[in-house]
Amino acid sequence: MKTRFITACMLAAFSAFIFNGCQKEGAQGPAGVNGKDATVYYSEWFSPSAWSGNSGDWYFAANAPDLTRDIVEGGVVLAYTWLGGDLYESTTMRPLPCFAVGANWSFLIHDYGSIEFTCDMIAVPATTGNKFRFIAIPGTIPATKSGTPGKKSLQELKCMSYREVCKLYNIPE
Repeated sequence: MKTRFITACMLAAFSAFIFNGCQKEGAQGPAGVNGKDATVYYSEWFSPSAWSGNSGDWYFAANAPDLTRDIVEGGVVLAYTWLGGDLYESTTMRPLPCFAVGANWSFLIHDYGSIEFTCDMIAVPATTGNKFRFIAIPGTIPATKSGTPGKKSLQELKCMSYREVCKLYNIPE
């Protein structure tokens, strides 16, 4: 019964994602350029409906309208996964790229407005139990700008845990 409930919830979340896109604005961040509020964008957690590719080269693309040229070229895009069957399944949101469940998992932005998640498993990865999310941080946010006290470099952001990044940018987990 619990499995059916979880499956129904995941299906509802995935359907909402498909019909509404993955666009979600975070709380207004610190003042941006010219004192205007800067916004961090994040997707909901979602699972692929199907993987494309073949053995050792699996991928699925997701609509990501917030991944504009300005954000991709001048900001920071972080991606995370929660994998069914992971050793730390109930507690770990892994930053991508990572190695888990016997495979390498990663992401790339193959076109502005879209994000692609990849896996090098021999067998096709599961479509249920695996969740993915991205966070897009514009370069106008003081926490990512050079010369700003307390700024975080790309490397520092990548070294932060998922929960630390969510806390820093007021993103609901």
